[in-house]
Amino acid sequence: MKINYNVSAAIANKNLLGIENNLATTMERLSSGLKINHAKDNPAGMAISNKMQAQIDGLDRASENASDGISVIQIADGALNETTSILQRMRELSVQAASDATMTPADKEAIQKEIESLKDEVDRISTDTEYNSKRLLDGSLDTRVYTAHATRVDISDHVKASQYELTVDAAATQAGPVTAAADFNSDTAVGVAGVMSINGSKVEIAATDTYAQVYQKIRDAAEIGEASAELDPATGNVNFTATAYGQQSALKITFDDDALATALGITGVTYDADEDAFVYTDAAGNIPTGTDAQITLTKSGDGTGFGDTATVSVDGNKITVTDRGGFSLSFTAQADYNGVIEFDVTDIGTMTLHIGANVDQETNVRIPEVSCESLYIDQVDVTTVNGADRAITSFDDAISKVSEVRSKLGAYQNRLESSVASLDTFEENMTGALSRLTDADMADEMTDYAHQNVLNQAAISVLTQANDLPQQVLQILQ
Repeated sequence: MKINYNVSAAIANKNLLGIENNLATTMERLSSGLKINHAKDNPAGMAISNKMQAQIDGLDRASENASDGISVIQIADGALNETTSILQRMRELSVQAASDATMTPADKEAIQKEIESLKDEVDRISTDTEYNSKRLLDGSLDTRVYTAHATRVDISDHVKASQYELTVDAAATQAGPVTAAADFNSDTAVGVAGVMSINGSKVEIAATDTYAQVYQKIRDAAEIGEASAELDPATGNVNFTATAYGQQSALKITFDDDALATALGITGVTYDADEDAFVYTDAAGNIPTGTDAQITLTKSGDGTGFGDTATVSVDGNKITVTDRGGFSLSFTAQADYNGVIEFDVTDIGTMTLHIGANVDQETNVRIPEVSCESLYIDQVDVTTVNGADRAITSFDDAISKVSEVRSKLGAYQNRLESSVASLDTFEENMTGALSRLTDADMADEMTDYAHQNVLNQAAISVLTQANDLPQQVLQILQ
């Protein structure tokens, strides 16, 4: 028997400490609900669980991003719904103005005032529709296209980021000019009475009217007849020019008496039996008309720029380039410009939504500009001779354009709703996988706790008895 070293107590104490450590670990798992509380518990599992937790947090945020994107689209669509209603109203007004038999010029002026007010509202919606201070319908969320000598640029979703080039060989022209060589600065009486018509807009001229008074009359008539009558201050001559560009632009000037044409200094009028009037014609004997722009496409054939199958259509100075696969690029060329026009189509500008947990998991949403200018209704004027008919066509095209934009927004929203559902399902499954990796099995841990607790009590009892062994030495020494 020994008293210096109580080996039995040391052994019992060692086992007790081990049991207490196991019991502490079990109690920690029971209290936290996790079986990985420290890296030492499962080094590989800790690394995997941290990555999975990052993915879960990212998926949750991505789902919210997609939901925010849906909110943006809903706001834009709601604004465009009102824009459609406004366009429908303006088209209705144009149909009303087209009824010349029942509409006086004053009536058309009143209709035009309402149309102008509604156009202002369309532009206000375009600039003021916002989400979190970001404007949605002014083109700031559309693909950036950099160019010069071109306006109202509109591209389809199938136009890839690249350099595109074309040449305006001949700019679109207006019908005219036709010169009235009299001195319209003069206060001399014209001396001839009659009726002059400019593109169907008639003005009655009295013999006692001075040339200055006649100019005021034909200036106002030309405006209604979709033409301009510019006075040359130096000579007093008046130059008539149609306001529109292209082959649809015409300048039809007629007189009920050729003597009136002579008095106004317009030569080249001949009698037309069908018109029952004296009609101005050019040297070729035709009513003056404009010409469309002449365009040559630069086709690289190397996969960039316009493809070899691209075609171009021209309406005055409005140019549209199309190709296979839905490629479409349209714009209005600068008036009187001849030369090269380059388009730098970028991949920036669109609304980018991060709808994934990892880098580059994004989707882009294009929201084009929806304004009077982009819809080609900014110059609608139902007070002119053919303005109401053209307005109906313009509003039909505008309504179709807005409907196309809304259709795309609807497609984006459906996609984002699918993304939200997919992300939520992905997050649910990922959370389940993380739970299986890190969550403690409470039943198993409770069983182990009961086992370790019994061992702990037994170890304490044995340690107590081992500490009593040296006391037996005293019995020998007595």
